[in-house]
Amino acid sequence: MLHRISAMIPRFLLLVCLAACAFPACGGTSIRTMDAAGAMDDATITARVKTALLNDQQVGATKIDVSTTNGVVTISGTVRNRAEEARAIEVARKTPGVKDVRSTLQTGG
Repeated sequence: MLHRISAMIPRFLLLVCLAACAFPACGGTSIRTMDAAGAMDDATITARVKTALLNDQQVGATKIDVSTTNGVVTISGTVRNRAEEARAIEVARKTPGVKDVRSTLQTGG
């Protein structure tokens, strides 16, 4: 029994060392979504626009790509008709952090 416990001690110490190294990386810092001026970063805006499009019942968002540069959102891909294109642009414009929307959407898909 004593031999068994002494054999487990190195494994236990290794586990403790690994945990001590890993846990500080998990906590303490959060993902920044805003810069010093209070503006949202482009990745956050892109994610919010994609989410808004996916949640909108009038837009087939699975065929729409979204990219953001300095708060300006570009939506591209294929939509069924002009009404769906207009709705996608409207949804993107209403998303917090969006400064402008550019569309290269194509109809007929």
